[in-house]
Amino acid sequence: MIDPRGPRFTAAVTLVLLATALLVPTPVAVAIVALQAVFFAIGAGLGVQRTPTALVFKSLVRPRLSPPAELEDPRPPRFAQAVGLGFTLVALVAFAAGAVVVAQVAIGMAVAAALLNAVFGFCLGCELYLLGMRVRSA
Repeated sequence: MIDPRGPRFTAAVTLVLLATALLVPTPVAVAIVALQAVFFAIGAGLGVQRTPTALVFKSLVRPRLSPPAELEDPRPPRFAQAVGLGFTLVALVAFAAGAVVVAQVAIGMAVAAALLNAVFGFCLGCELYLLGMRVRSA
C-alpha cells in the first residue's frame, strides 16, 4: 500500500518535465522525454515506490506531512506509469522519425493526464486500470 500523495507529487514533477519538453528546442525535448520515459519504465517495471520522484517524496516531502488518511493499492498507479511510458515512447519514436508534431501531441496528452492527477487528484491511467478490471470480471 502506498501514500496517495506520492503519485500526485510524481504527477506534478512529470507535468513540469513534459510541459518543459513542449517549450524547448527538439534536441533538449528529446532528452527530457527520454528521462521521463526512464522514470515511467522504473514505475511500471519495479513499482511506483521505486521511481526517483517517489524516493524524493519519501525522503524529503512525506516527513513534513501528516500521516495519510488512507493508503492505496499501488497497482493502478503502476498501470498509469505504463500508460505514460507508452506515450513517451510514441513521442521518442516520432522525434526519431522527424514527426515533431506527432511527438508534441503525444507529450501533450501525457501533460494533460499529469495535470489532472497533480491538480485534481484524478489519475486517468488509474481509472483505465479500474475500468479494465471491471470489464475483465464481467
